[in-house]
Amino acid sequence: MNDNQTIFDSLQAEIMGSTLPEDEKNHRLSALGKISRRHINIMLVGASGSGKSSTINALFDMSVAKVGMGVDPETKEIARFDLGNMTIWDTPGLGDGVTADKLHTEQIVKKLSEVDSDGKLLIDLVLVVLDAGSKDLAVSYNIINNTLIPSLGQMNTNRILVGLNQADLAMKGRHWNHDLNQPEEKLVSFLEEKANSVQRRIHEATGVHIEPVWYCAGYMSEDGIQRHYNLSKLLYYILMAVPAEKRLLLVDKLNTSESNWNSNDADYTEAVKHSFFEGLLKDILAGLEKGAIAGGCVIGVPGMLAGGLIGAVTGGLYALIIKPMKKLRSLKKLGLLVKGLVF
Repeated sequence: MNDNQTIFDSLQAEIMGSTLPEDEKNHRLSALGKISRRHINIMLVGASGSGKSSTINALFDMSVAKVGMGVDPETKEIARFDLGNMTIWDTPGLGDGVTADKLHTEQIVKKLSEVDSDGKLLIDLVLVVLDAGSKDLAVSYNIINNTLIPSLGQMNTNRILVGLNQADLAMKGRHWNHDLNQPEEKLVSFLEEKANSVQRRIHEATGVHIEPVWYCAGYMSEDGIQRHYNLSKLLYYILMAVPAEKRLLLVDKLNTSESNWNSNDADYTEAVKHSFFEGLLKDILAGLEKGAIAGGCVIGVPGMLAGGLIGAVTGGLYALIIKPMKKLRSLKKLGLLVKGLVF
C-alpha cells in the first residue's frame, strides 16, 4: 500500500481480493463505503494557556490540515481545521475577560446547536482542556456546567471529555522524572486527586458523571527532545467518547511520530483494539464472532492500525492491514502474531 492510501483503500482492496462470493463482497464494500463517507467533528474548549493547540498537534497530523474560520460571522473566531473527513473546531481561549468570554460562549452554544444532514448534532465530541496545575478552574467549570452540558442535554453528555494537560508542571515541575519521562508517585497521587476533584465538582453541580484523563501534550527535555505522556490513554478516552461508527475515521489522521505514544501510565493496547474492532467494524463483519478479532492495535504505531484491521473483514485471516509510514523507523511489535483463530 502506498503512502497516499487510506485505511478505507486498504480495506476495499482486501475485500475485493478475497474469495468471498460476489454478493457478499458487494455487501461489505457497500458497508465500508457508508463508513468512509461519514464525517467526524471535534470541538476543543479551554482557558487560555491550557494547551489546546499543543494537544491537537500532539494527537493529529496537523501538517496536512486545511485552516479556516467559522462558516458565518457569528462564529468567525472559532478556528476550523479540516483533515479529510475530520474537522476540528478550536474555540478561542477563555478567561481573558467577561465580555470576551460572553462572546465566545455564545459562539460555542451556536456551534453546539448545529445539526448535520441527518438531523443529528454536528459536534461528535467536545474535548475540554484544563491546566492540571491551575488552582483556579472557575472559568472552566462554568463553561462545562452552565454551557456545554445544558447545550448538549443530559442524553449527550457522553460527548464531553475533560483532559488535564501539562501534568509535568502540575506541582510546579516538582516530582517529574525527566530521565524516565514519567511522574513520580507523589505527583501521580496529586494528579489523581485533581481528576477526582474535577469529576466530583462537575457531578455535584450537574449530576453528570465525567471521568477526566490527565496527560502531557508535550514539553522540551534538557536534551532537546519533545516528550509526551499519556497520549495513548487520551486517544483511548477519545475513541470511547466519539460515536462508535466514526472511530475508524481517526486512523489516518493521527500524528505519525512514534515517540508521541510510547510513554503512558499503562498499556492501552487491548483497550484501543477493542474500541476500534467492536465499535466500528460490526457493520462490515456482519455477525462475525467477537472472539475472531485479535491482534495488536494502534497505540504503538500511530497513523496506522498496527496489528490492526485483520483480514477478518473478508471472512478469512489475511495479512494485517497497516499503513506504512516512511517516517517511522523501528516499530515495536504489539501483539502482531495471531494464533489459533477459527472462522
